Formats: sequence, C-alpha cells, structure tokens
Amino acid sequence: MMPYKDPDDRRALFEIAATIVPFATAWVAAWALWPVHPLLALLAVFPAAGLMVRLFIIQHDCGHGSMFTSRLANDWVGRAIGVLTLTPYDYWRHSHALHHASSGNLDKRGFGDIDTLTVDEYMALSRSGRLRYRLYRHPLVMFGIGPAYLFIFRHRLPVGAMDKGPVPWVSTLATNAGIAAIYGLLIYAIGLKAFLLVQVPIVVIGASIGVWLFYVQHQFEHAHWERTEEWQRDNAALHGSSFYDLPKPLMWLTGNIGIHHVHHLSSRIPFHRLPQILKDYPELKEIGRLTFWQSLKCVPLTLWDEQSKRLISFREARRRMPAAV
Repeated sequence: MMPYKDPDDRRALFEIAATIVPFATAWVAAWALWPVHPLLALLAVFPAAGLMVRLFIIQHDCGHGSMFTSRLANDWVGRAIGVLTLTPYDYWRHSHALHHASSGNLDKRGFGDIDTLTVDEYMALSRSGRLRYRLYRHPLVMFGIGPAYLFIFRHRLPVGAMDKGPVPWVSTLATNAGIAAIYGLLIYAIGLKAFLLVQVPIVVIGASIGVWLFYVQHQFEHAHWERTEEWQRDNAALHGSSFYDLPKPLMWLTGNIGIHHVHHLSSRIPFHRLPQILKDYPELKEIGRLTFWQSLKCVPLTLWDEQSKRLISFREARRRMPAAV
C-alpha cells in the first residue's frame, strides 16, 4: 500500500474547496428557502448534512496525517473543520487512534466504538442492565437521539479524558469558543429562529448519517472479533471492517469512507485514493461487501456470539435461551 500513502497538498486543497463551497451554498439556500416553504428548504438541508459528513471525513484524514504533507497543516485544518463539525479535533483524534489500535479486539472494546456486548456478557447483566443495553441499541436511540446528543452535547466536554491532562480540555474548550464565535455571527446576521431552523436539522441529520456509516462499517453479521491472544491487526482490519458499496455520488459525499476495510488496513492512505486501490486490487471488493439494502439487515444485530463468531439479534439470543433474555 506504500505507493498510495503519499499526501497531495494540491489535491487536499481542492477537496476542501469542493466541500466547503457547496456546503456554504446549500446552507444559504436552506436559509433562503425556509420562508418560502419548509419542504423546499429540506432540498438544501439534506445535501448540506451530507457535505458536513464529508467535512468530517476530511477532518478524519487530517487526524491520520493523510491530507497534507505537513503535520502542522493537518492539525490546524483539522481543528478548523472541527468547529464546523462540532468535533474537538485533538480530543477526538486520540480516541480514534485507540479505535484503530484495538478494533476487533474483544478485550479492548470501548475506545471510539459502538458498545457491543457478547451473549454471555449480556446474560450476566441484571434486568435493569439488560434494559439499558437494549435501549442503547434501539434504532431510535442509536441513529436518532444518540448522534444528536453526541455531537451537540457530549463533545462539549472531554468525556472519558477529563483526567488526561490539558490537551483534551484545550481541544474541547477552544472548539467550543470557535463554535460560539461562528454561531454568534450567524445569529447576529440572520436571527436566532432562522439560524436554528437551518443549523439544527443539518447537524442532527449529518450526525445520524455519520453514526450510521460508522455502525455498518463494524456492526455486520460476519464481522471479525477475537480475544487478544488470537487478534491480528491486519486480519481484524480486512475482516472486521466492511466495504460499504454505495453508489458513486454517495461514495463521493461520504468521502469514500465505505471502503473501510482498506482504510483500517492502512489509515495513512488519503480518502480520495481509496477507489483506485479497489481498481488495482479488485479482489478487495468481495471482502466484507455490503450494499445499502444489505446494510439495513445489520440494524437488529446487537450481540456478539463467541461460539458462532458472528453478530446476532436479541431475538436469536432469545430463541436459544428464552428464560434469560
């Protein structure tokens, strides 16, 4: 994968411009269309939300040092975009690095991932513990309430890293200050009501899209999970991450993050080079491939069965142990 790893500064600037300009255009269009009719405004809100996801992917690549040749450029562009995506860059980058270092390792869960219990762990919970887990994994929470809470509220404090020194605090508080400055200027320019009518739907929809993408990238039936003694990084990367085979316009909008197995295999590859790897190595297209319709079947999968080595639903677990689930 070495030939694909080199950042391209010109291409990076082009990708940023090709995202920021249409994002700002869609935002202004949504604001202009709200007084005409809310349904017309949604025609601009959805593209703006998708472009916010693409901004997050650019920030994500900055965190991996794969956008620019300069680390300084990666970090400061990532921090600036973090204000737009409501994500404190330095704080997030650390937790995301832990995710890459432990993805697919059953003994190192809990770092930048979706909480996933094994069947045995779930059975060992109290009745209230099972209820909390079932609520957490409910689609309304997982793809609706949860993403909005994560980006709007939880990212305002370095949750989970409050005792890790000044960096998480500086990252979150500086991002909060940037958000307050930009939001304050927009509210001053167009008014509080108009701002909320545009920005809140964009953030909520964009957050839900982002969490959905992350979900299907790791929460599919034949994902790869192993205990530490059997865990191997490359195997976990290729088989523990999916290839979300979306139509090309959606692949562009989501920054090719659906080619997730290759990304986990080598996180230093810029997102705009991932499609070329699939062309050069077509055998990768068959590993962990999910179409959009196939991905919908991932929603009920909630528990890892260590015996069959696959994710199963609460319903399947109930059929096995009806008295316990």
